[in-house]
Amino acid sequence: MASVRQPAVAGTFYSANAAELENSLAAHLDSPLAWDIEAKALVVPHAGHIYSGPIAGVAYASVRHLANRVKRVVLLGPAHRVAFKGIAVPSVDAHATPLGDIPVDWQSVAQALSLPQVHISDAVFEGEHSLEVHLPFLQRTLGEFALVPFLVGDATPEGVEQILRKLWGGPETLIVISTDLSHFYDYDTARKRDANTTRAIETFNVEGLNSDLACGVRPLSGLLRAAQRLDLRPTTLDLRNSGDTAGDKNRVVGYGSYAFEYSGTAHIPEKFRSLLVDIAQLSIRHGIKTGNCPNVEVAAFPHSLRTMRRTFVSVHTNGTLRGCVGSLSATNHLVVDVVQNAYRAALEDKRFKALTEEDLAATDISISILSTPRPMKFSDEANLVAQIQPDMDGLILQDGQKHGVFLPMMWEQIASPQDFVRQLKNKAGLPLDHWSDTLQTWVYTTESFGAKFAPTSATPN
Repeated sequence: MASVRQPAVAGTFYSANAAELENSLAAHLDSPLAWDIEAKALVVPHAGHIYSGPIAGVAYASVRHLANRVKRVVLLGPAHRVAFKGIAVPSVDAHATPLGDIPVDWQSVAQALSLPQVHISDAVFEGEHSLEVHLPFLQRTLGEFALVPFLVGDATPEGVEQILRKLWGGPETLIVISTDLSHFYDYDTARKRDANTTRAIETFNVEGLNSDLACGVRPLSGLLRAAQRLDLRPTTLDLRNSGDTAGDKNRVVGYGSYAFEYSGTAHIPEKFRSLLVDIAQLSIRHGIKTGNCPNVEVAAFPHSLRTMRRTFVSVHTNGTLRGCVGSLSATNHLVVDVVQNAYRAALEDKRFKALTEEDLAATDISISILSTPRPMKFSDEANLVAQIQPDMDGLILQDGQKHGVFLPMMWEQIASPQDFVRQLKNKAGLPLDHWSDTLQTWVYTTESFGAKFAPTSATPN
C-alpha cells in the first residue's frame, strides 16, 4: 500500500475544508498583477495563505497557462523545525492536501539520492510548512503533476545547484523555491531590506543574501547559481509584506514572488512594451523641450517594470541611426533605465546631431532589454567565432582599455560571425586581425521592440 504524508498545517496555514480552500485559492489567483510568463522557475513565499497568499497567487497565476506542459514540480524549501545536515526527502509515495493526493516522482528522487548531500528522513518533515503551503496552489493551477520535494537543511548553494542541474529537465519540469524575506522588522525597515534582497535576486548577487534577508537563502542561492549559468532572466512579480495583507505594521514578514525564464525567449507583455515605448518618447520630448532628463516615480509602475535591467535605446530618423545608448550593468530599474537611455540616445550621443522636434515625425525608437552577459571561453578566434549564434547573440569585446558592444540587431548589416567579431574589434579601436591572450568577450541576447514616434496628441499625459 502506498504511503501518504498527511497535511501538517491544514487548518492553520490554510483551510482544511476543500470548498473553503478552493474559494481562497481562487481569490489569491485572481490577481491583476499576474501575466502569462514562460517560467522555468519560481521563487514564492510560504507563510499562512492569509498573509502571503496574495503574493504567492501572483506567481502561480502567471504559470497556470503551462498546466498542459508541466508534469513535474521540483520543490525546495528551508527547514524551520529541525536542524540537520544536507538535504532531505521523505519516504512517502504521495503528499495529501484537502484537494487530493499528489504522487511523488520516485525516479527523480532516486536520481537525487545518488548525491551525497541528499538523504531520506521523515522526521525532519514533521510539522514543517515550507513545502506544504505551496501544494494547494500547485494543484489549483497545474492540475495533475508529480512532485519532487526537498527540505534544505545545512547545505551549500553548490549542493543545491547540483540537485537542480540533475533534475533541471525540459518544459515538463517547473522548479519552485520556497522562501519568505525579512522577518519581524517594522514596516518601513522591512520594505527597505526586502527591496535590497530583491535587487540581489535580480542581479544574481548570491553574496548579497543571508538568512536574515531570506529564510530560504540556501535553496534560493542554489537556484540563482543555476539560473545564471543557464542564462535565465529573473523578473519580480510582486513584493509586499504582512503589513500589506493581514497583519499590523509594527512587526512584519516580507514576501516576494519572482519568475525565471530563459533569456532567449523571455518577454514582457505587449501592454508593458507599449508603455515603455510611450515613456521613452515622452522622455525624448521632455528633453528636447527642457534640456533635462525627466525624473521617474518608480513606485507608480508595476514590479515587472521596476526589475533591475540592462537596456539599450536606439533612435533612427528616415531609417538612419541618430543615436544608440545603453547600460551594460543592471544598476537601474527597467523603467528608469529606458527613460535615461532614451534621453541620452536622442540628445547626448556625440556621434550624431541631437534630435529636434521637427525630426520626430520621421523617427522611430527601439528598446532592447539585455540578458545578463556571460563570459566566453575560447582558445583562438576560430573557436570564438564558432560559438556565436547569428541573428541571436550580442557581443561585448574588451582588450585592455579598448572595448566595443554590438547588439544582435547588427546581424542585419553583418553576414557572418567572423565579420561580426572583426567589425566589433574595429569598433573598439583594434585592428581587424588583432588577437591577444588578454582579449575578453561576453555574449548576451536581447528582447527588442519599438515603434514610430507617435504624434504629440497620441502620447499619454
